Amino acid sequence: MPYRLGAQILPPELDPIDAEVDPHRRAWSPPPELDFLPPELVAMSGEAADGTGEGEEQTARARLRLAALLLRSRSGGLAAAKSHLERALLLLSPLPSAPPRLKLLAHSLLATAYGVLGAVPSQKNVLRRGLGLLASASASGLLARGPALLWTCNFQTQLASALAVDGDAASALSTLSAGASAAAELGSPQLELFFAATGLHVHLLCWEDNAAVEAAVTRASGLWEALPADQKEQWTGLFFYTELLQTFYLLRTCDYKAASQHVERLDTAAKDEMQKGQRVKELAAELGTVERTLAQPGLKERERSALTHKQRQLKYQLQTLCGYDKLNDVLDYGDKLLLAPPPMHGEWLPRAAVFVLVDLMVVMVSRPKGIFKECGKRIHSGLELIRGELSKLGIVDGVTEANLEHSTIWTAGLYLMLLLQFLENKVAVELTRSEFVEAQEALAQMINWFTRFPTILRGCESTIEMLRGQYAHSVGCFDEASFHFLEAARLTDSRSMQSMCQVYASVSYICMGDAESTSQALELVGPAYRTMDSFVGVREKTCIIFVYGLLLMRQQNPQEARLRLAGGLRIAHQQLGNIQLVSQYLTILGTLALQLHDCGQAREILKSSLTLAKTLYDIPTQIWILSVFTELYRELKERENEMENSEYERKKEDDLQRRLSEAHSSPFHQELPRLTHEAPFQVEKTRIQVQQLQNFSREQQGMPGLTTAKADLDIPESVGLYAAQPSSVKRLIEPSSVRRSSRRRLS
Repeated sequence: MPYRLGAQILPPELDPIDAEVDPHRRAWSPPPELDFLPPELVAMSGEAADGTGEGEEQTARARLRLAALLLRSRSGGLAAAKSHLERALLLLSPLPSAPPRLKLLAHSLLATAYGVLGAVPSQKNVLRRGLGLLASASASGLLARGPALLWTCNFQTQLASALAVDGDAASALSTLSAGASAAAELGSPQLELFFAATGLHVHLLCWEDNAAVEAAVTRASGLWEALPADQKEQWTGLFFYTELLQTFYLLRTCDYKAASQHVERLDTAAKDEMQKGQRVKELAAELGTVERTLAQPGLKERERSALTHKQRQLKYQLQTLCGYDKLNDVLDYGDKLLLAPPPMHGEWLPRAAVFVLVDLMVVMVSRPKGIFKECGKRIHSGLELIRGELSKLGIVDGVTEANLEHSTIWTAGLYLMLLLQFLENKVAVELTRSEFVEAQEALAQMINWFTRFPTILRGCESTIEMLRGQYAHSVGCFDEASFHFLEAARLTDSRSMQSMCQVYASVSYICMGDAESTSQALELVGPAYRTMDSFVGVREKTCIIFVYGLLLMRQQNPQEARLRLAGGLRIAHQQLGNIQLVSQYLTILGTLALQLHDCGQAREILKSSLTLAKTLYDIPTQIWILSVFTELYRELKERENEMENSEYERKKEDDLQRRLSEAHSSPFHQELPRLTHEAPFQVEKTRIQVQQLQNFSREQQGMPGLTTAKADLDIPESVGLYAAQPSSVKRLIEPSSVRRSSRRRLS
């Protein structure tokens, strides 16, 4: 989840001179002939200098107009826009006759320029100066109450975003509280909701107080429900913003049932918006054709009248379809999901990025349920959308972050982050389905993107190392897998990620089978077990309990292991709904039941586990379960069932070996960095080496989006205790046999 908060609001139409302001709408509609001008120019077009310092003021206005155009185009003229704005502010500051709104606009535009360029300290400084100027203008009566409150909302929003980028969450929340108070005083429910949602965004980013985060969720949800139905329909951007933030919260707290309901609403809304967007494009294209025809000379009066009527109809249809009052907003429809009510328009993410994020949310809630067909469709559609947007930004084969312009870094970083998250889910799905070649390809793509954009994607290195560990584990390289898992834990500041990587490393150590490795596993899991109740959700707890129970088995304590694992299974089943983890719990519990000679219970448990493993197309787990069934039938002296089961197990083993051989011979296996061929499936224990850019300054690295290259949208992962070729239940608990029997993987 990127640090950029809500709308980067610019209030270009605040209290324009000689314009009528409707006190009920608090928005100014410009004259029709100005509809297609940038709103900053529209706002300034109604103002006139009073004669004092007229030359300086007119020069400043010209610079503001030019800077506004450069900022809106984002086509490489950001440095020039900044220079124009700095000069305009120098000209306006000493002029007592210059309208306060003009000075405030200069401060706001300059803060925007600093923000895009990554100069966060300068951005905060100019915003605080703007707030000081606003307070002075309000106290002296030079600025009316309504516009003053709107300007307050604007500056507080921009300042909160800058503070969040700078990592000062407490100050950002305090600033948003001041903005929310101004919105309440103004009587704008949409603005109140906007500030509440933005506050929730900050809470999710820092997450220091569970009660405070929960209160922020409740407030945002309550304000949304209180909005009238017509306003809900109009403010689609606010709907997506609040729903996505609440979904992030529910995923983090592992309430997947509630998260699924939010995702269903988001998915329906996204499909409706896509259809609406297509209709807008069609109407806009038709309007463009009509207006080009109208511009031609020599039209007959009857033709011109008909075309003019058609033009009005098309404009009305567009405005009605989008719910916007101004046509320039309608024509921006394809790029923006506006958050704040007029006249303070703004966006959180580009429209395409929101649709991509909805696809990602569908994947996040579908994958634990084993709905891989839907996951595959959404991963494909998400990647296609992202690649299209990256192509528009000029990011094609061969382009690296050294080639990016300042104006595209934030947007490029956003799409690159989403791209890697889709690829991460693809790797996990394909490893679960034992499609190792597909997983290799996705992992190779992740590494390629990371090596091309190492600064922008530096937060993803930990995830890539974790996936390298999962791949190594899936092909039986447990020592190498544990190295990558521990390296991933070292590279992240997230306690959740560190805990999960330690759990994964513990499983790899257990699979090595020797006493020293088992001791290392216990050293990793022991501290995590003692602190597992401190995590926000139950994701970490269920996985830690699983590995701890396995270690109890290895220590010949089956009764205690059974008790612990039964408790973990209840949590995994009731709260997580992750059928992969449930299947693994059931398999271990079935093994324990057989070890304790409870054959009836073992049979029922293993049947359930096998059903889930088949649902997941999970061949290694199926083999593991079948091996336990073979042992069960042998103990029950059911010779016919034993022979039939053994034959089925052998076919599955052959299938798995074929897949592993294909993976080894695949070119992607050879292309993955630091894979060696000295031994089958050997994965070398080294990190990815990248060349860091020398021209990425500290200011650039602090830009919005670069500081959060990995969204914290965790879902429970399988701890991956799989056996490819176990022939005896005892191999799960006897150190001498584990390495021979436990080609297990994490997915």
